[in-house]
Amino acid sequence: MGHDLTRAGPGPAGPPRTVEMIWGLLILNTLGSAGARTIVPLPRSLIQMATMGALATAFALALVLNLRLRVRASAFLFLLTLLLVLSVISSANLESGFGALFRCFRLTLFVSTLWLLSRWWDGSPTFVRFHIRMYFGVLVSVAAGLVASPGAAMPDLYGGRLVGALWPLTPPQIGQYAAVIIGLTVLLLLDRRTTGASAATIIVPSLVLLALTHTRTATLGLIIGLALAIGSLVMTSAAARRFFSWAVLLATVVGVGLSSLLQAWFLRGQSQENFSNLTGRAKVWDALLAAPRTTTEQVFGVGLGDKSFGGLPIDNSWLAVYNEQGLAGVAVVAVVFVVLGGVALLRPPSPERAAAIFLISYCAIASYTEAGLGDASPYLLHLTVAASLLAAPTVSAVLPTPAVPRRRTAPRAQRTELT
Repeated sequence: MGHDLTRAGPGPAGPPRTVEMIWGLLILNTLGSAGARTIVPLPRSLIQMATMGALATAFALALVLNLRLRVRASAFLFLLTLLLVLSVISSANLESGFGALFRCFRLTLFVSTLWLLSRWWDGSPTFVRFHIRMYFGVLVSVAAGLVASPGAAMPDLYGGRLVGALWPLTPPQIGQYAAVIIGLTVLLLLDRRTTGASAATIIVPSLVLLALTHTRTATLGLIIGLALAIGSLVMTSAAARRFFSWAVLLATVVGVGLSSLLQAWFLRGQSQENFSNLTGRAKVWDALLAAPRTTTEQVFGVGLGDKSFGGLPIDNSWLAVYNEQGLAGVAVVAVVFVVLGGVALLRPPSPERAAAIFLISYCAIASYTEAGLGDASPYLLHLTVAASLLAAPTVSAVLPTPAVPRRRTAPRAQRTELT
């Protein structure tokens, strides 16, 4: 049976609706406050108050919902906690100013909220649905801004690429959100966890927005991540085999027939030299690695900052973590990928495993040109969803449900329980 992805939360057997609200608040917190100019100018201080208020509210709601502090311990959460400890150690000397301590406080609330939500990790796609619905809501605001003011939504400052005109979102952010929910929705559709109409409502507009952002990293992450995820299902799913075959055929036809158009889209009007140094990113990376550092700074970093170096964005998760949390932080982030990837590979083929593989792969690919793995960010939320998918089913989910007389309306309730 299918399920409408745009409907409200899961049925009585799933987590309370408040959990979905908490997840939405965490997503709001990670949207950031820097980006393009909006139609109605929003002071950065006001946006920061809104995002930080969302995180504080999420933590408070999670604490009220889980007063007995029932959590599901996992290596993923322990590693995030270790990363938090390293962040506090690196920020304690105030080399990055008092802002580093504030960012540590934010990361503390963020990780604590994830611990409280872990009670509802049961290996089901519940948090996948939360993720899709919440980020689709963000994309709806982007589309609304495009309709309201095309000039503000595709400004010359960003080379005509799509930005957030109602909330300051950059093209890479929009591309990331679109790519992630497209991939997750495709995997739900392959397993018949949603209807074709509901999936099309998500996938089609998201593809349009992704194309308008001209975001290469998100596009490659979507393609490679889906290939790996669907490839993990090929031996056990006829639907996955059919989709994989048609996708290869379509990619071949499009690649041959529209090669020049695809090349122009991919280059975005840049010169070969500018493209080869990743739009100037390589110069920042070289300068960061060449900068002198003490032994303490090499091991623990200089403290949580704004993911920039010399006033320019680092745009690489590994170098950003090295700069702020040192080699120790890089090691912890690497172990996160090893643990999640190892658990995913050891699990038998399943749609949940495929979705986890997609998210892990996407984050690994995006980490090369995007920062965020060392702080509260959408990438940590993506990996959290992957961790929830890889969690062992709870006892209540494994034990057989006792037979209970049902009324005539049982089919509708059963459809809701499939979420």
